[in-house]
Amino acid sequence: MDQALQEFSAHGYGGSSINTICAGEGISKGVVYHYFGSKDELFLACVRECFDSLTAYIRENFHPEGTVDQQLTAYFRVRSDFFAEHPFFQRIFCDAVITPPEHLRPQILECRQEFNELNEQIFRNMLAGTELRPGLDRKEVIQNFSQYQDFINVRYQMNKDADAFRSREEECRKAMDILLYGIVQKR
Repeated sequence: MDQALQEFSAHGYGGSSINTICAGEGISKGVVYHYFGSKDELFLACVRECFDSLTAYIRENFHPEGTVDQQLTAYFRVRSDFFAEHPFFQRIFCDAVITPPEHLRPQILECRQEFNELNEQIFRNMLAGTELRPGLDRKEVIQNFSQYQDFINVRYQMNKDADAFRSREEECRKAMDILLYGIVQKR
């Protein structure tokens, strides 16, 4: 599995090869196909591992305290720390979120479901003590949070540099701040 994570991280789904994965581990293709059935199933196992690990890490390390700003900062710091500790998940995460193989999209959405639900719960809890402007509802705001994150993910998708990934997480935090408070100082 480690070799598959490295291969998909380095080359994405389309550029990865079962032959390369097997050669790196010194195992036969038959063993890989016995346990995973196909390249698709092996990739999905890596995606599942990525999102399961990230979700568990956030649950363990994110402690929502303070203002909404402080919570957003803490949340994105935890995510950034996860990817700094597990850099091989960066590309797998971005590929799964932004450019999943079309034929695997439903299965990838299933792999992401617990992560997405956790994000929604975190943002819902952050907004719980706030008053929204008239005409906005919390569900709509949370959907916009997700869309902002996806937009920023596209920008940083192919950059493997850990500092760039930290910048991506900081940009996500800033985008959430702008979404919450706008861009114009109210007088």
